[in-house]
Amino acid sequence: MNRLFLFSFAVFFFGLTSCSGNSPKQKESVTKQVSTQKNTKKMNVEELTAEAFKQKVMNYDKHPDKWVFEGTKPAIIDFYATWCGPCKQTAPIVEQVAADYAGQIDVYKVDVDQQQELAALFGVESIPTILFIPKQGTPQRVSGAMPRSGFDDAIKRVFGMK
Repeated sequence: MNRLFLFSFAVFFFGLTSCSGNSPKQKESVTKQVSTQKNTKKMNVEELTAEAFKQKVMNYDKHPDKWVFEGTKPAIIDFYATWCGPCKQTAPIVEQVAADYAGQIDVYKVDVDQQQELAALFGVESIPTILFIPKQGTPQRVSGAMPRSGFDDAIKRVFGMK
């Protein structure tokens, strides 16, 4: 009886695994595709240091008393921290916005723990804080996690885009 049970179980197990249809090579290929897609999205959002910020957004050493935008396209900056739960929720939305508006809007992120000078410059006290920077005019700041619709509304309002 035990032998019959073990034999039946072995046949069932091998039959189940052989019918799964995914060979290790297929699984590896799918994993690489998903990984590549994730990396492609993330490449649209650039991490800024203070030096990169001065070159691409605003050189606050050169213009300490007034806002002079250095960019050629409107920009969004996500001030975040790696340990922040709401920041982790916002990150995929920021990446999707960057992908959807690639070539139209520059999307950056600033780690407030690593770039404390930049966080202080904009008075970032709560995170995430999102800065919407039009090509001309004053940047607009939103504090707290925001749904995708909030980003779309701000892009329409601040940048005049649809």
